[in-house]
Amino acid sequence: MSEQQVQVAIVGGGIAGLWVLNRLQKAGYDCVLVEQGKIGQGQTLASQGIIHGGLKYALNGVLSPASSAIADMPDRWRSCLDGTGELDLRNVRVLSPNYYMWSDGSVRSRFKTFLGSKALRGRIDALKPDDYPAFFQQATSGGTRGTLYQLTDFVVDTPSLLESLSSAHSDRIRQCQRIELGDKLLRLTEGDEQTVLRCRMTILCAGAGNEALLASWSAAPQVNKPAMQRRPLHMVAVRLDHPLPAYVHCVGDSFGMTPRLTVTCHPVKTPETNEWVWYLGGELAESGVGLPDTQQHQRAEQELNRLFPWVNTSGANWQSIHVDRAEPAIADLRRPDTAHVSRCDSLLVCWPTKLTLCPDLGDTVLKQVAETLTPAGQDAAPLLQSLPAASLASAPWEALR
Repeated sequence: MSEQQVQVAIVGGGIAGLWVLNRLQKAGYDCVLVEQGKIGQGQTLASQGIIHGGLKYALNGVLSPASSAIADMPDRWRSCLDGTGELDLRNVRVLSPNYYMWSDGSVRSRFKTFLGSKALRGRIDALKPDDYPAFFQQATSGGTRGTLYQLTDFVVDTPSLLESLSSAHSDRIRQCQRIELGDKLLRLTEGDEQTVLRCRMTILCAGAGNEALLASWSAAPQVNKPAMQRRPLHMVAVRLDHPLPAYVHCVGDSFGMTPRLTVTCHPVKTPETNEWVWYLGGELAESGVGLPDTQQHQRAEQELNRLFPWVNTSGANWQSIHVDRAEPAIADLRRPDTAHVSRCDSLLVCWPTKLTLCPDLGDTVLKQVAETLTPAGQDAAPLLQSLPAASLASAPWEALR
């Protein structure tokens, strides 16, 4: 058994853990991140990569706390993508610089009035048909009725985001088969080797894995451990032979907190084809929980045919992707409004709750760490040579490519 020391140990190699690692390292703290599996597996790579400003949470006609809390996130991310923000993400691929909202011809005038209200000025713009992106130009030429709105949101390629964040500090990111939480330490077991990593602070960013880590933590009885909830989704990926991608929320004729369908597209890595993997979420994914995969695929195809009749879905390959959104427990399994950080003595428990809120999570964690620790310099971290480097996971829809 070996023993090493570090200022901060981070558990979890998804977007939350990597973001926190990069923020703390840049601030001069001595950090190590350990991941049980592969970097990004789970919620991060199952996300659609949408960096949004919360407008989709106002589809019930009310600017909720969730909508307001996220409003400045697209600008925070854009600063990072152009190299002027808190992190340098200039190597991250942007799949679409804009995101859209498509309302079909049945949308009621009250909803259209809300979308054009002063409260949403600067966050959404109705486009004239001449200004539609290429994919929706086909809608107007085919006589499909509807209105297209441009949001401040955009879409990043999540695998390239993970690669950018992990490559900056690859010597500090390790994979470990078994991770146990102790009092200001982690017990790391890989094969027959065990390492005790003593740390001034521990930060849990393991998503759903936080629950098991907290359950096994032999903390003092007076420590109030945060509870976790899971909100499942039944996402659908489909490989389509269509030359143009779509990045859009589709809304119907009723107010609701979730778009009827949320679409992102991811390129097939074959130079001789124009095919895309369409990744489908929204209300389709929420209401599809518990349904057989084949039934969910039928529902998804019906939605695509109804909303985008100019897209040919015949002969398409379909795949279900089941994911649990791990979040802090809230009454009635409601959606959290903000990134969550709970402090239990020297332990921070984090759930970003949404990809777009990672900058907010980083701010909160950095503030909490700064209240306890003084930066020790960036060259003091142990390299944990007894543990293998963590590798990047593949996107769950890769099997369709």
